[in-house]
Amino acid sequence: MPDAAFHRIAVATDGSDSASEAVEIAIDLARRYAAELLVIAVAPLPAVITGPSEPLVPAKLPADPSPRYRETVEATIARARAAGITAVTGVCDEGVAVDAIVAEVGEHRCDLLVVGSRGLSAAKRLFLGSVSTGLVTHAPCPVLVVRPTTTPRRASSAR
Repeated sequence: MPDAAFHRIAVATDGSDSASEAVEIAIDLARRYAAELLVIAVAPLPAVITGPSEPLVPAKLPADPSPRYRETVEATIARARAAGITAVTGVCDEGVAVDAIVAEVGEHRCDLLVVGSRGLSAAKRLFLGSVSTGLVTHAPCPVLVVRPTTTPRRASSAR
């Protein structure tokens, strides 16, 4: 059986604490495997909802979240370079996170995708969906989901 080798590792980040932990692990893996690192962030499209008595085009559009996500990509690239990763690039897309990340990972032919887990409850996952679950299901490569270290582990109950 050949040794697993990762030549191109992608990390998806939204700037959250759980994504930050995933970035640390992705940087460590890229260093260990002398791999290229691709940083991906996806700014959600702002929802524009109008009521039946309002004009079709609202008077005030929501703030564009893209600059914050671009800054997250640039900060993550700087973090990786400071850790010694020289082959690091980044992309910032807009749209549905799972779809955009899967497309980038496929286009860049990544060998591994690293993502954080926000640890949504079952009820929230049911209604909101889970980006990490969607990526595990649809990504064209293995996905490493990093669980937050700040979440206390459940103690098993004695029976």
